[in-house]
Amino acid sequence: MRAMMLLLLSAAASHAALQSVEFPFDSFPRQYWERELVWLKNVGIRNVEFPLNADSKSTDDFLRLLRKLDLTAWVRLDGIKVLPGQLIPQLQSHGGPIAYVEGAQPAPPLPIRRISALSPRALAESREALVGGTGALLWIDVEDTIAPRFRRGAIAFNGDEQPTLIALRRSAALMQYWGEAMSAGVASGPRVRQVLGEFPPGVTVRQIVMGQTSAVSVVNGASSSYHGELRVLYPPAKRSITLPAIDVPAGEAMWLPLNLPFGSNAMCKDCVALGNDDHLIYATAELTSVEYENGILSMEFCAPAAGEVVLHLSHEPSGPYLAGGKPSSFAWDESTARVRLAIPAGKGANHRVRVGLAIQPPEISAFFVDAKTLIIGATTRVSTLYSSEDLAKRSRLKLPQGWKARASTKSPNEIDYDVDVPANTLHGDHAELGLEADGILLSHARPQLLRPASLRIREAVGLHYGAVAELPVVPALIPIDAKAGREISITIRNNFSEIRNFTLTAASPEFEFSPAQTDISIAGSSERDVVVRVFSDKAKGGLHDAWLKLSGATMLEMPVRLLVIPRGGTVIYTADLDGDGMPETILESLKARAVFSSASGGRWMEFVWKESGRNVLPEGGVPLGSARFELHDSQLTIESNAPLPVEVLRSGKQGDIMLEVNPHSPNRAVYTLGR
Repeated sequence: MRAMMLLLLSAAASHAALQSVEFPFDSFPRQYWERELVWLKNVGIRNVEFPLNADSKSTDDFLRLLRKLDLTAWVRLDGIKVLPGQLIPQLQSHGGPIAYVEGAQPAPPLPIRRISALSPRALAESREALVGGTGALLWIDVEDTIAPRFRRGAIAFNGDEQPTLIALRRSAALMQYWGEAMSAGVASGPRVRQVLGEFPPGVTVRQIVMGQTSAVSVVNGASSSYHGELRVLYPPAKRSITLPAIDVPAGEAMWLPLNLPFGSNAMCKDCVALGNDDHLIYATAELTSVEYENGILSMEFCAPAAGEVVLHLSHEPSGPYLAGGKPSSFAWDESTARVRLAIPAGKGANHRVRVGLAIQPPEISAFFVDAKTLIIGATTRVSTLYSSEDLAKRSRLKLPQGWKARASTKSPNEIDYDVDVPANTLHGDHAELGLEADGILLSHARPQLLRPASLRIREAVGLHYGAVAELPVVPALIPIDAKAGREISITIRNNFSEIRNFTLTAASPEFEFSPAQTDISIAGSSERDVVVRVFSDKAKGGLHDAWLKLSGATMLEMPVRLLVIPRGGTVIYTADLDGDGMPETILESLKARAVFSSASGGRWMEFVWKESGRNVLPEGGVPLGSARFELHDSQLTIESNAPLPVEVLRSGKQGDIMLEVNPHSPNRAVYTLGR
């Protein structure tokens, strides 16, 4: 048996710890590039894949954004055979972000396994890829896209997430922590056995070995929970041990650590103060982070069910032990130098839970009192606390390169820093801060970077894809009754952590606003609505420009388009609603809106009953070819040069409205919306 174990361990397969997300930027609204790339970075993704074709005009801008976020690129050549010469300087070998070129060199590791973020089996498939050996894991169907037609993804244009996206989040967190250990080489461990009986159908258990560190992957594809004890290889001893009974809910997966050394900075951040033999023996929950700071060992788990972690320590910990933010007891065995800690079940879709054990009272300590957010382009105060006046004098604040801060002594052991956050940092990204003394990092913080404030108009329209997907239009577009005008609700969010005073001003050469100017105070990290009435006696039907200006605590200007619609009439106008650079043709009355991809028809994209905001067309719209159209109230007449696809749209109730389809001929039909 031991000979078989050694043979399996010696057959280590090289493992390219590459995990990427497909991001077809040419098919995605440009105004959301930054938001989504920041989100990917925050969840742990460090590489994005995208197709490159000869018509990609925005590639340089996209690569510049990747470089700013310190993300790498995987380029897929689409319709071209070689990387264009102007992109050669963007290769990683020349200091650029392009790390891989599919179909050329440097090629991504093979084989490439593509997993849809919409798949109900995405979690199981991603675990199979991680333990399966060589190659790259590429997530597809992550984002809603708009070209050549709408395609649903796991993340909607407004940022809402499908439940299946949790598989990507879990996989990213796992690889962010385990990736360095896996990149050094992975071997398949011996067969994992159940202590009593065989594994039930649908339950897959595999062990991988990375040097002296190991992990056991448990995937429960059955319809009921799995409960059982496992017999696994313990690498340092080259023998089997028994893990206590684990619980894995139906459809869940676990990645259980074995023999994780705290002396490795890759596996335990800033753990140099721990003993050389201190290590994690095993855990029956999924480990995603370990760090040591101010005498406290912190571990983060994904725990779909309660479990336990057993550590080997050079001396008895001083305690206390906090699990999920609550005090908990722990068991110390002096004879084996082991401590056993309970892990409560995690909360939320991520099942995330953090535990912390005080190992020993530190001789010196330093803390960030409150460093959760930093305001972009402004000065944010960061307070710090030290165990002694002498330590405070010897300490310094570590900042990202190029940042500046001014220190002021609040008390003998308290220092406040006024940090100047550069204006070119990206909203939603994070900054790494540290407190250092005598060359030793004592504490760190990772505050999020936020704009000072934001504006949002609740009544602004969006471009609908089917009945559920909606793309907010930029600049904001607001329909207005030509006679009565309308009220609009403007939401102001204050991202400062303290109360701030703002002045909101609405302006347009052809419209009046009541009130035209509003002074408002907003609590820290909160938002409030300002209701403004807009009307005009002289504005003609069609699109008009207006502006919202925020002053006071920050300066912010937001362009707005007001669409004046005469009563009983229809406005026909063109606008680039989806941001692809090609304007759509829109017909709009006070009751309904119809959108076509061009003035001559093309694709019928939207037919909306405005009272409910429901679009009766399918997600991909309706192909028309060349056509003519008219809209009166909620009645739309379409006459096409080719037969209309009557099988796509039929009479019937959709949600709270009725659609009536009256075909007058194969090429002509009248579509009516109503209650």
